[in-house]
Amino acid sequence: MNSVKGKIVCITGASSGIGAACTEEFARNGASLLLLARRQERIEATAKSLANKYQVRALALALDVQKQPEVERLFDSLPAEWKKIDILVNNAGLSRGLDKLHEAKIGDWEEMIDTNIKGLLYVTRAVLPLMVERNEGHVIHIGSIAGRQTYPGGNVYCATKHAVLGLTHAMKMDLLGTNVRVSSVDPGLVETEFSSVRYRGNEEQAAKAYANTTVLQPADVAEIVLFCATRPPHVNILETVVLATKQASASMVHRTAPA
Repeated sequence: MNSVKGKIVCITGASSGIGAACTEEFARNGASLLLLARRQERIEATAKSLANKYQVRALALALDVQKQPEVERLFDSLPAEWKKIDILVNNAGLSRGLDKLHEAKIGDWEEMIDTNIKGLLYVTRAVLPLMVERNEGHVIHIGSIAGRQTYPGGNVYCATKHAVLGLTHAMKMDLLGTNVRVSSVDPGLVETEFSSVRYRGNEEQAAKAYANTTVLQPADVAEIVLFCATRPPHVNILETVVLATKQASASMVHRTAPA
């Protein structure tokens, strides 16, 4: 096992769901945490809690990954002791609606593309050059089963996650000859705020995604992210898919009859 103790781990979308679970998992293992999310008060509370609980360094900064100038400015202005990012977890992402392509709102498309693809690229572009310069580091993308399969109404969201997997493979080629690693962790259904965001706060609709079945929890995915990050330096887990036992594909989930 390659220890993450004392290493600087940057996590985007760190205020909830898989991102928040990753902060806990890395803190438990002694990493220093650079937590980025739009909800500043929430990540500041998280950083304070983890620093006290695990006696680790934690810095929380507000960032909307969709805004390239803000991304560039934030990383350029980091204190010197935080610039050496060892592990980047590109977790920030979202989905909007389940509309058919010919009925969807273009604004929803733009938000998904700007966050899931362009935001990931902006952050990676800001962090990766220093990893290459030091000849060490690891970029871990949180992808999705939707990056490998499609489902009704998933059109643009699925396309963005297909792009993430494609970028993972392209980055691996670009990084060949360096010691910098890249991984994509692609989960199926995970019980997070994902569906609530997709349905813009309609909790009744969102709950149906997880109803009458057993899905993954954010901690399940965070453990796999940590596993990828702690392999020996000569081992690069390029991609991995994790599904709940009751899920067989992007669109096939075994559900029991309501009680």
